Amino acid sequence: AGDGDCGHTHARAARAIQEWVRARPPPAAPAQLLSALADLLLEKMGGSSGVLYGLFLTAAAQPLLNRDDLPMWADAVGAGIEAMQRYGGAAPGDRTMLDSLCAAAQALHALRSPGADLLPVLATAVQSAEAAAEATRHMEAGAGRASYISSAQLVQPDPGAVAVAAVLRAVLEGLRS
Repeated sequence: AGDGDCGHTHARAARAIQEWVRARPPPAAPAQLLSALADLLLEKMGGSSGVLYGLFLTAAAQPLLNRDDLPMWADAVGAGIEAMQRYGGAAPGDRTMLDSLCAAAQALHALRSPGADLLPVLATAVQSAEAAAEATRHMEAGAGRASYISSAQLVQPDPGAVAVAAVLRAVLEGLRS
């Protein structure tokens, strides 16, 4: 569904992150962590996904420079999505990674509520992202590499949307353990 490299680029990113974490402790401050991840993915991931994740993480780091409470994490995700849309040109409904990411962001708005509990909110965001990824199966591709392919040939969910949901699930599972 596009270049056919989504799995390879995500595997390359995962290996790069594993090597990075083994080599040195990641920054503890959230803004610095996201910025360092952005740099790593821009350098090592490759493909349009690497650029888009780099844009997302760079923009998401900005709201976290002065505060890193739960509401600010919702703002960070929103800032990352804005950057991806501005530079990537896609929007929700275009059958891209943004479909999953925007669905998760909607659920993450609950982090702005007083007394919000991170893990249940994140679990809901993961479920929303997974459902949105599956929903891309029936969408016409309006952006990204899949937009160059006949919609009759697009019978699987968008790989980028599935990957975003998988990354969010991994974050949730990591926080739970």
